[in-house]
Formats: sequence, C-alpha cells, structure tokens
Amino acid sequence: MSDHELTDFLILRSLDEPISEDELEAAGEQSGDALQELREEGTEIRWVESEVMTDEDGRVTGTFCHYRAESEDAIREHADRAGLPATRIDRRGEPLAGE
Repeated sequence: MSDHELTDFLILRSLDEPISEDELEAAGEQSGDALQELREEGTEIRWVESEVMTDEDGRVTGTFCHYRAESEDAIREHADRAGLPATRIDRRGEPLAGE
C-alpha cells in the first residue's frame, strides 16, 4: 500500500488526570515503539503530528493527533500497544485556513 492510499485520521486522546511534559515525552517514546512494531509486522501507519492540550498550569490534559493509516483498526491497535487512550477517532476532512 502506498502512502497516498492511506487514510488520514484524527485521534483525540483525553487524559483522566493531567500529566507532566516528562510523562508526555515517555508516552511519545511508547508510541514510537508501537509504530515500529506495527510497521515491522506489515501494518501501514504513520504519525503526522500532534497538538498538545494543557490546563491553565501548563499540565498536559490530552493530545489531538494526526495519523495516516490503512484502517481505523490499525489506529486502535497502535493505541492499545502504546498504552494510550483513543477517546475518539475520526477521518480527517479538508482543513480550514486561518488568517
């Protein structure tokens, strides 16, 4: 499957309790390991970018992630292996440009 055949997904990862930047970095490493495992097994999945959500004290309350993958099942499997929440998974539409 070529990259242009992958579907763009947006994943909301809401956290029950805020975490620190160090904990966010550790979660990113777990995510990277899970991505590598899945690709080695032949699953087509790519991380594009993530937006980090914080509270007024700067603690991380969740992320909004953009992935390209062969299926929603691949997104769910990645979240399970990485130990990350996947509160909501949607297909990405066309973005709206800002000013």
